[in-house]
Amino acid sequence: MKKLLILPLLFLVFTLKASTIDTLGVFSRAMQREIPCVVISPDKAASTQHLPVVYLLHGYGGSHRTWIQAFPFIRELSDRYGMILVCPNGANSWYFDSPLDPSLRYETFITQELIPHIDRHYPTLTSRDGRAIMGLSMGGHGALYLTLRHPDLFGAAGSMSGGVDIRPFPLNWEIAKTLGDYATHPENWERNTVINLLHLVGCNVPALTIDCGTEDFFYEVNERLHRELLYRLIPHEYTTRPGAHNYKYWSVSLPRKLLFFHEFFTKSNTLYRK
Repeated sequence: MKKLLILPLLFLVFTLKASTIDTLGVFSRAMQREIPCVVISPDKAASTQHLPVVYLLHGYGGSHRTWIQAFPFIRELSDRYGMILVCPNGANSWYFDSPLDPSLRYETFITQELIPHIDRHYPTLTSRDGRAIMGLSMGGHGALYLTLRHPDLFGAAGSMSGGVDIRPFPLNWEIAKTLGDYATHPENWERNTVINLLHLVGCNVPALTIDCGTEDFFYEVNERLHRELLYRLIPHEYTTRPGAHNYKYWSVSLPRKLLFFHEFFTKSNTLYRK
């Protein structure tokens, strides 16, 4: 009886550790410094097959290590779905290029520097149909923001409890450090909030998945984004359920989001399906 119990445990440990984790510094010419990143590669990365990539953006106060520390099961998800997961450090930038501070250019870093670096050094699918981006909280804003502004790069995007309209929060989370205070620079806030960028959706409509807990302080702005997406006839998956702005809620959301991306990749990429 003991042997029967031990063998499944050994198999579980093996599957959890089949993926590999690299911690690397990617030099940003735009910001003239190295930006740390974590890359989770599934066991399939050792083969000749090219794999889809999901970029994961952390929230305010987080780092490139947030995803592996807060969600230890993420390695098993990488293996299960055969996808490379890239987790850059976005500091507290909200993933903007600051119009005021040239040392804060995280939009340029991710879209022009990080993606080419990952495509050069890992066996990736390099088209938009093989690339997705997702984030939580500040990172949920960042994922939708970058997708709307760069529709040629990302075929799918997701937000968990995202700050999808920053304007109701002019004094919070150092947004003013990047954009300037709202009273003095309202145009920066209007131009760089996700809910005001939906007009950029054209023929390359990304696959969108958005969720937020009903007790979350971002719940109302997510509800407004959902209504605006419906009004503009932009297809999207939107879900709410009881929950607050915390890792307990996101631990349930994360596997669902990666399953959404897996289904998108499977439908979009003939090579990936083989």
